[in-house]
Amino acid sequence: MAKKRPQTKAKTSGKSSATQVSDGDIPVVGAREPCPCGSGRRYKACHGRAAAHAVTELVQRPFEGLPGECDWVALRELVPAATVELGLKGGLPEDVPSVTLATVLPMAWPALRRDNGAVMLGLQNDTASGDISRDLADVLRRALEAAPGTPVAAERVPADSPRLQDLLDPAAAFTPVVHSGFEFWLDDAANTTPEVAASLERANEAAIPTARLSGVEAAYWCQTPDKNHLRWVMPHSEEKLLDALARLHAAGTSSLGEGTRLVGSFRAHGLMVPVWDLPSSVGAEDVEKPAQEFAQRLTEALSSDAPLTAEERRARGGLTNRQVTLS
Repeated sequence: MAKKRPQTKAKTSGKSSATQVSDGDIPVVGAREPCPCGSGRRYKACHGRAAAHAVTELVQRPFEGLPGECDWVALRELVPAATVELGLKGGLPEDVPSVTLATVLPMAWPALRRDNGAVMLGLQNDTASGDISRDLADVLRRALEAAPGTPVAAERVPADSPRLQDLLDPAAAFTPVVHSGFEFWLDDAANTTPEVAASLERANEAAIPTARLSGVEAAYWCQTPDKNHLRWVMPHSEEKLLDALARLHAAGTSSLGEGTRLVGSFRAHGLMVPVWDLPSSVGAEDVEKPAQEFAQRLTEALSSDAPLTAEERRARGGLTNRQVTLS
């Protein structure tokens, strides 16, 4: 919302004059059209400027406040194929049997209303604004009202529209189910179109084997040709977490067992994601217990307020130098 300005008389041309309207009554028009406020300027250079800034301003932690924030980040950035059943505030509409979040949908659709009325919401799509939560909420709202059997496209999102935090039930569990492929797209394999079948084949060929650890939150094992990895989305503040990881690294206790090592981290949607290299022989079940033991060591390191030693500062510098930002 633009700031209130004292009203002034509009410029006149001949016998006509532009009608002044209050800021709260100014509708959204095309960027190159005259601003409805009567200023004589184009909308993009007048009241559209504040609206455009509000829509494009990057929200650093778009999933903050949602149950399972760390898993939201993981499903957005790390996991090829996964689904989560979502609950809505006030419950589901009578004609919507379920709402399911999916990492990816066929044909990269932002959302899909199935023939039976169920809604699927895609998470890994490009978004139009700087607030992923607002974009997803807009698509979800329109999917709930779409005709059964139709996909839902992304649209321009008003800056004051609801976010996921306004629509989803905060008390509902957020429990991702990781899949080996994208067959969850198909509610009726016999009626699958050639386009969807081709999209499914391409997606399955590109999917990296991934598993979510059961003993700790938001830690995901994945298999690559050369080595395996564990990528663990953590909710702690970046400075505290870097200090804690440095303490453990300097003490030689930052690994997850023989042949594994903490190699760095990256930032994603306001959270840090430490990454470990694992031997190709180490599967997801093999790191369950080491990850739980590491979580205990990390909790102790996070609780320390002692100044870092020289060795710990060097370890911290190494971790910082190997840090990248995905979003």
